[in-house]
Amino acid sequence: MDWQLAFKEYLSTERQLSAYTVRNYLFELTRAQTLLGDDIDLISASAEQVQGVIAKLHRQGLSPRSLSLCLSSLKQYYGFLLARKVIEVNPAQTLHAPKQAKPLPKNMDVDTINHLLAIEGDDPLSLRDKALMELFYSSGIRLSELAALNCADIDANAKQVKVLGKGDKQRIVPIGRVALAAIDQWLACRDSLPSQDAADALFTSTQGKRLSHRSIQARMKKWGQEQAIGVKVHPHKLRHSFATHMLESSQDLRAVQELLGHENLSTTQVYTSLDFQHLAKVYDGAHPRARKPK
Repeated sequence: MDWQLAFKEYLSTERQLSAYTVRNYLFELTRAQTLLGDDIDLISASAEQVQGVIAKLHRQGLSPRSLSLCLSSLKQYYGFLLARKVIEVNPAQTLHAPKQAKPLPKNMDVDTINHLLAIEGDDPLSLRDKALMELFYSSGIRLSELAALNCADIDANAKQVKVLGKGDKQRIVPIGRVALAAIDQWLACRDSLPSQDAADALFTSTQGKRLSHRSIQARMKKWGQEQAIGVKVHPHKLRHSFATHMLESSQDLRAVQELLGHENLSTTQVYTSLDFQHLAKVYDGAHPRARKPK
């Protein structure tokens, strides 16, 4: 029996995977069989031989993502055979592909953010959108945190905002004067919009409801296009920009961790990779083996 053909039908009919995904799975099976050679059939390959296939692909320069796809295809195929009692064990079950590197957060430079936030409209929606984007960049809070804010959470005198973060943990985050001014302008006209069931909400929609996550994302995307920003604008991009710019200026990783509300310092450390040139400059000026002789 042609088990690869049966596997293809299984993926297409029972799993209802796309033709593109099915084609990729079968390509990986064919590639694995080629690397095993004519003397070893893919069905009868041992765990060591399957691991050898992954090792060969790794030496050929395949990315961790491609290796992961190959291994996933083999696991799915052997699982299919195991369920039909064609084989007794899945030789790929305990194997692991190399870890994929986490992509670095993408941030906007200060000039780009200044251009984005140079909104000149004085209508309620423009003032609202400017206020929420200024708050994102000024405080680095998450989308969910900003959407849940009430008017009472803003303390203009103390220049801070009370945030309810992940795990219902509350933290206090400073707000800059520019963001506070934008919020004041928005609050001055907020009551001109209806407030059916969101009387306490800081940011409301034209229907009088608390502004949803999706609406915030859509408005930010719109402003990114209107202000001719060359990248897609979304809440996390402003959060990443806040973290990067704070770290560049302060070099205080622990403080940035607190501001972002990260549970672990390792989560914040990803931002250190974004400012390597500055770190390299500090290193060259400080390390005894790197300093240029006077």
